[in-house]
Amino acid sequence: MEAEKTTMLQSAERKVEAILFASGDPVEGEKIAQILDIDEKTVKNLIERIRDRYLEQRSPFDIAFLSGAYQMYTLPEYEDVIRAALTLKRSAPLSQAALEVLAVIAYNQPVTRAFVEQVRGVDCSSIVRSLAEKGLIEESGRLNIPGKPIAYRTTANFLRSFGLEGLEQLPTLPQELPDGEDEAEEQLEGQMDFFED
Repeated sequence: MEAEKTTMLQSAERKVEAILFASGDPVEGEKIAQILDIDEKTVKNLIERIRDRYLEQRSPFDIAFLSGAYQMYTLPEYEDVIRAALTLKRSAPLSQAALEVLAVIAYNQPVTRAFVEQVRGVDCSSIVRSLAEKGLIEESGRLNIPGKPIAYRTTANFLRSFGLEGLEQLPTLPQELPDGEDEAEEQLEGQMDFFED
């Protein structure tokens, strides 16, 4: 019976821990209690058990109580390594999709996310957010149209990252040819001819 009770407690602890970890933001004790169908006093006891375990295992994590809500956080002594990891993430190479979004913004700025999505034909919200986090684009105000959408432009960090002194140094876009084909299409067709029998 005692072993069964211990197993149930450990299971409940893991569930509380999973909720706090996945949330990232503070979660009210009442909400945790509702999710797990237990009372708030039990939630408090479970969190104390988790905190004791963290202390015993010398874990880099702890749980704070903030205005009726609980939040998992990393101990201050790990600040340097976390900062380095986040910097490394921000400086990671851009995906092809991110480069396309960045090109649309760079050549047409300031533009809204809706404009970028219209050009690319797919949702770009996560890519726009990622480019902003990397400091390559920034908000440049809101358009005076219904919904007041945010307009984006490139930053000085964008210029530094691509070795440009100014936007005028961006490569020129392919020009349209008289028959409606652009230079890029013509070049591609020329390359394809090379592979024909």
